[in-house]
Amino acid sequence: MSGFVEKPEPLQVPGLVHLHTGKVRELYQNEAGDLVMVASDRTSAFDWVLPTEIPDKGRILTQLSLWWFDQFADLVPNHVLSTELPAGAPADWAGRTLVCKSLRMVPVECVARGYLAGSGLAEYKVSRTVCGLALPEGLVDGSELPAPIFTPATKAAVGEHDENVSYEEVARQVGADTAAQLRRATLAVYGRARDIARERGVILADTKFEFGFEGENLVIADEVLTPDSSRFWPADQWQPGRAQPSYDKQFVRDWLTSAESGWDRHGEQPPPALPQHIVDATRAKYVEAYERLTGVGWE
Repeated sequence: MSGFVEKPEPLQVPGLVHLHTGKVRELYQNEAGDLVMVASDRTSAFDWVLPTEIPDKGRILTQLSLWWFDQFADLVPNHVLSTELPAGAPADWAGRTLVCKSLRMVPVECVARGYLAGSGLAEYKVSRTVCGLALPEGLVDGSELPAPIFTPATKAAVGEHDENVSYEEVARQVGADTAAQLRRATLAVYGRARDIARERGVILADTKFEFGFEGENLVIADEVLTPDSSRFWPADQWQPGRAQPSYDKQFVRDWLTSAESGWDRHGEQPPPALPQHIVDATRAKYVEAYERLTGVGWE
């Protein structure tokens, strides 16, 4: 079992039609046909959307995404039209709402990896490959790869796993030209972001992007380069051969798998509410990531 522990009822706003409730975002459409994305403070782990929110998380994700869009605007256009609140929207939507272009989305998670971790590490241990790409012998958890690689995945519904696929499978699904565009844009943005993060003492181990088309033009969409979509590691603590400290919700995962939580992630019961000290520690990591990367204080 997985999914929402408590699926929220979307807020109804005059002039907006609610389209979808995601793990973190609520998606609406306005009367002009534009999409309105609202980032909540929900958090997920082990394919569950948890009952406890992380204060300010949605705003941090939104503001960090906007900062990153500016950093690579010359490489690929983005989907943002406005950050102004729609008429009649609640005040709580401020800072967490984007009015965006409606795109023809490509059904592929575009993942770039510069370091070995996560599902890539698991596959490497078995076959010395990641998404079918051969890698050298001798790599360990946290190793830097010889060069960044494009390792796409299928997009999964809430409560289900994304599944890594080969580049050839992506080309089969969306066409060779589109697959080539996705790979080129993904690696270009990753390379720019990796260098910017490195200058700030942060390692961007891997990240995932979503793209769509506006006419014939490829456009980057959704959130980008946040702790929810990326692995960020403090560079001064990087030590290959072990799991790395990270700027994300690892506190949540660690607590859920601890004896203190009493939860069996492989059982039938949904995860419990998070204690306050885990909420506070997780929020502090999101804030630290924002401040380290942008150089701007959150408050």
